[in-house]
Amino acid sequence: MKLKGVNASSVKTIALIRQTFAELMEEKKEINSITVTELVKRAGLTRGAFYSHFENIYEVAAMFQDEIMKEVFEYKNLTHTKKDISIYFDNIFKYLKENESIYSKLLVSTETQFFVNRITKKIHTSLQQMLHTQKLNLDIIFFTDGTIDLIVKYFKKEIDEDLDTICKYVKKKALELL
Repeated sequence: MKLKGVNASSVKTIALIRQTFAELMEEKKEINSITVTELVKRAGLTRGAFYSHFENIYEVAAMFQDEIMKEVFEYKNLTHTKKDISIYFDNIFKYLKENESIYSKLLVSTETQFFVNRITKKIHTSLQQMLHTQKLNLDIIFFTDGTIDLIVKYFKKEIDEDLDTICKYVKKKALELL
């Protein structure tokens, strides 16, 4: 993403591009079906406004991925006590709740699998480091894959649980790994 003059107007424009992109992903299900022309027309923006912040549609998608990756790994320097684990998951789920409308739209697309695989691998690695193990044991794989699958199913509306319930469950299972 280009970082030209981040002012109040830029923040609003980026937020509008994000929202419109998410809506289009929900409708079209594939990123290669979305054009810049279509996005700016729906958002009521000029092409110049779009290109002052992004090179292309794929950069918008990358922005979402970068945001969630940053949020998930922002707390990697915790001491990994039970309290830290609880705070870590509370912060992740707080972020997901704050961005629920966007992620509900994005995660119904067929494009999500690449990102899910990317974040799963990074979480596997982080858990290996946190638990001081070199091997990727079945507990880490099961916990990570299950947690991400629960979150994706929630946003796709495939399960009836709310994010608070999922967060409590994930924290309980994470503490069992320690």
